[in-house]
Amino acid sequence: MKIPIEKDPEKAKALLKMAEVTIERLNELGIKKYSSNSLVDYYDSIHKLCESLSLLEGVKFKGEGAHFELINHICERYGVSSSNRQFLQDLRDYRNRISYEGFSISQKFIENSLQRIVLIIKKLTKLILEEIEE
Repeated sequence: MKIPIEKDPEKAKALLKMAEVTIERLNELGIKKYSSNSLVDYYDSIHKLCESLSLLEGVKFKGEGAHFELINHICERYGVSSSNRQFLQDLRDYRNRISYEGFSISQKFIENSLQRIVLIIKKLTKLILEEIEE
């Protein structure tokens, strides 16, 4: 459920920083050895970046399906392609399956998806920085 909130640039900046720290740790540790954990960390970082954008806008998503709604909202608001939207929803689904069912992601999936994940993270980070500067 989407609810209006007070814009919170400080919390948005804190979420951006947490996402950056997680990505830095992933880069230092190497992502291929623990591919399922890496996917969870990448998804968590992307979620923090999306949440940061929503805080800058003054909206929050709560309840059942909040992550799904947040991804769709951010993709619509910032013109993210439908293929990247579906990719993000797939990451969300994989993250849930890993966390709740013990699902494993192959090293090959991470290798094949890494460039796309990094581009999405860069785009979201750039959008946040532009919003903060306004």
